[in-house]
Amino acid sequence: MKANEAQAWRDDLLSALPEGTSLHGDAPSARFVYLPPSHLKALRPDATVVVGMRGAGKSFWWAALQQPEVRTLLAGADARNPHADLDQTGVVAGFGEALDSEASPDRDTLVHLLERGVDAWMIWRTVVLHNLRVLPVGPHVEGGRWPERCGWVGEHPEEAALLLHAADQHLQRENRWLLILFDALDRSARDRAQMDDLIRGLLQTALDVRGCRRIRVKCFLRPDQIDNARVGTFPDASKLLATRVELHWAREDLYGLLWQYMANGEATRSERFRQMTEREFGLRWSLVNLGRESVWSPDPDTQGEGVQRRLFHALAGEWMGTDHRRGFPYTWIHGHLADAYGRTSPRSFLVALRAAADDSQTRHASHAYALHYESIKRGVQAASRVRVAELLEDNPWVERVMQPLAGLVVPCRFQDVVSRWRQAGSLQDLDRTPRSAETPVDIPPHLPEGERGVRRDLEDLGIFLSMEDGGINVPDVFRVGYGLGRRGGVKPVHSRSAE
Repeated sequence: MKANEAQAWRDDLLSALPEGTSLHGDAPSARFVYLPPSHLKALRPDATVVVGMRGAGKSFWWAALQQPEVRTLLAGADARNPHADLDQTGVVAGFGEALDSEASPDRDTLVHLLERGVDAWMIWRTVVLHNLRVLPVGPHVEGGRWPERCGWVGEHPEEAALLLHAADQHLQRENRWLLILFDALDRSARDRAQMDDLIRGLLQTALDVRGCRRIRVKCFLRPDQIDNARVGTFPDASKLLATRVELHWAREDLYGLLWQYMANGEATRSERFRQMTEREFGLRWSLVNLGRESVWSPDPDTQGEGVQRRLFHALAGEWMGTDHRRGFPYTWIHGHLADAYGRTSPRSFLVALRAAADDSQTRHASHAYALHYESIKRGVQAASRVRVAELLEDNPWVERVMQPLAGLVVPCRFQDVVSRWRQAGSLQDLDRTPRSAETPVDIPPHLPEGERGVRRDLEDLGIFLSMEDGGINVPDVFRVGYGLGRRGGVKPVHSRSAE
């Protein structure tokens, strides 16, 4: 590839890839909606519990499903399934990052209701019933504020049941669905116990609603929120939890997302990308008109992994160094962004690629390819910093048990980890943490079991990987950000700011 061509593709990458990868509740553009085949089942109205790691797309789909254009796009992708009906579905948000105080109580209101003794199940049942106001049926839930609304539902169980039944019958006559979405439950409470109560109550409400034919509750949850004994302590919980659907991203899905961005970016650049991929790699694209937006979608039959590999290597070169011994970019970047379960989030993937393009622009502008292999490594460092920051938001205690491990070379014996913890007094400090801290999760769930309990918690989060000999390994996506070493691996980030 000539230097000017490499520069052009580098510019295209920087133009297409988002600088930020979190929507913060904003509606996504249909142009950048890529649907992994494994996500089809999760997005159908009948999928009640949808589980995904941080960055897997829970909040993205929560926001996307609220857009009619996106639902039309998804319905077209799932046209072979007669029960999909996404283009015949009305959607309201019951809880999420972007709150409508009329549709859902905020965190302080939820905490206030719990502290007043209102059961979590009653709170979410009220939210569901109140959101039926979008339909021309009654009687509506009475009360101008959430305490009064919860009180009305509790004192009028027969009227509440009639409202749900009338709404369901109306939807059946109209041959439509109503989907009520719940996301960001970590923002619903002030501590873990309250969050668990609210998740349990929400799941119980979702199970009750499954008695309807055309009304569904869809809950987007993290694995650590659902894999918790406390949330499944209501009758028939196993029936609901057994039907959970995972938001899984295979390697080819992540690259498919990259091509989706590049094919639907700025008009001239994206047209050049589509023409090049069709001419040189056999990728075919079709234009879907959605009214306000038009979307270029790839023909899945032309997007096999062999094609994807050749296309990415045209942008990044064939090796992660001067020869094949360092690995191949297509597989290397995915492997080094995976957690202990082998999961790579699209957020980490996009962060790494954009950082790699930016670093290539700054340090290797004359390189023969758009992405330099050393810049890809720095992209992994950038993604690792983001993953560490996300962990701090979701599980603040992780920082306090990982920070003492800085400089440790992995794989290592678990006793080496324990020695660092004991020297720093990490577990003792955690044990003294006030239980009313203003954070969703302030201590490891299995802290009472001691060091092995904390090890189990880190394994559950995909940070620790247990070896056959009993030792510990840490995937690069966490190892780099926390400053641990590995012989021959990506250099750790010794400063949390930047290199």
